[in-house]
Amino acid sequence: MVKTSEAKILTEAAIKKYQPAAKRRRIKDALAKSLFLVIEPSGYKAWQMRFRRPDGKPGKITLGPVDFSNHELDGEPQIGQPLTLSGARLLAASVHRRRELGQDPIGDNKARKHRQRAEIEERKASAFGAAARDYIEEHARPNTRNWRETAKMVGLLYASEGTDPEEARGGLAQRWGARPVREIDGHDIWSVIEEARRIGIPGMVARHKGLSEARARGMSAALSGLFGWLARHRRIDVNPCSNVHRPRPPDARDRVLTTDEIRWFWQACESADAPRPGAPQPFGPLLRCLLLTGQRRDEVANMTHIELADDGVWHLPGERTKNGRAHLVPLPQLARDLIASVSKPGKFIFTTTGTTPVSGWSRVKRRVDDAVIALARKERGSEVTITPWRLHDLRRTAITGMVENLGVRPDVIEQVVNHVSGHKNGVAGVYNRSEMLPERRAALAAWARFVTLVIDRDLHSAHQMFVATSDENRETFNVAVTKGGEHWARYLAMIGSNNVVPLHHKAGLS
Repeated sequence: MVKTSEAKILTEAAIKKYQPAAKRRRIKDALAKSLFLVIEPSGYKAWQMRFRRPDGKPGKITLGPVDFSNHELDGEPQIGQPLTLSGARLLAASVHRRRELGQDPIGDNKARKHRQRAEIEERKASAFGAAARDYIEEHARPNTRNWRETAKMVGLLYASEGTDPEEARGGLAQRWGARPVREIDGHDIWSVIEEARRIGIPGMVARHKGLSEARARGMSAALSGLFGWLARHRRIDVNPCSNVHRPRPPDARDRVLTTDEIRWFWQACESADAPRPGAPQPFGPLLRCLLLTGQRRDEVANMTHIELADDGVWHLPGERTKNGRAHLVPLPQLARDLIASVSKPGKFIFTTTGTTPVSGWSRVKRRVDDAVIALARKERGSEVTITPWRLHDLRRTAITGMVENLGVRPDVIEQVVNHVSGHKNGVAGVYNRSEMLPERRAALAAWARFVTLVIDRDLHSAHQMFVATSDENRETFNVAVTKGGEHWARYLAMIGSNNVVPLHHKAGLS
């Protein structure tokens, strides 16, 4: 309901004095045709016109809020502006003149509002913040494994599945949030990549001070992917990253742990977990499984109970692999024993919380490095040094060890580590769909036996002396390590003491 009073000659002073009522008040201005002062129960005051449209139906236009500043705006008053009394009367006269010329002010006003809303929505959709969200939700999240890291690069933080992201304080989603993506150019892209290289990712705490090509590469890849996607979807005309120099790729790594380093690493895994009494200890078995299986760090770290079959095969789903291909890993018995030693109820195998996979890799690696150098110096003297290595080098060590020490065929190794290259490329890769599961099982089992040989210093020394004696002895080793079982037990007995054989045989090395 609206309470309408009789027409009154409105003045600036009277307009200020009028008080709101329980219902909306409408006061007609006696000096301006069809002009009303509307007072809402909240006290809000605005100007409105009411009249008959050309089709005879009643119509109304809200001209704008009442302006109490007593300062007239330059130029002709426009619908939507704050209006003084004189401004409202002048605008009302203009509206009537347009009506007399056959125009439809109400229809024009609706069209104007529609255009304004469309422009606002278009600006929102074209703003960097909205574009970044669309890219993560529509492309990165369903199609890439590391979408959370990409989201962090553009300033979006996802706490858990099914939740909306938060903007990282100082991240690009805040810094460029309302900025139209069409206005972001190559200079802006270069500046952010250089900032990532020298200082850190915007909105993220830098783990390491100083220059970092890795940070620059990550930011470059994230922005290139985002703006490339926007260009493909015609939301921008040109990808601003196309003319920006890409950070140099990482140096090709060829670090492989020596047999001595494998032994020290295996022993150092005892120091990988948190030293607190009673704390979970998943890292030691996890790190050893990295060496035994040759799989990627996160693939092993995120292993779940449901992925493990009763036949000892680990079923890695495609969404958890780097190349998106489902992968089967026949776990050697030693790896299964390590997994069983930390297996607890819950989703994940390697966990410290019971609900999430392990984290804190930097701390773990530091503990292992400290233990490795201590073991090396105890064995070799205080002057010994260890060439820096990464956890991913364990994968290369396993691959190299299977080739050089066990003679495993390259096509089998590619199946073992889920590579799609070399022997699996081209026509051969299209038509050869063999899983080679028996060959993979044999390769990983043989590698596990060899690792157990390496980590026993005396036994490995005896093995090296034995195989160096003749090609026949080398062939004897090859048969034993490949077939396992009694063949392996007899080989260990041949090169070592009888007391050694039962120890290794009971450890599940056959």
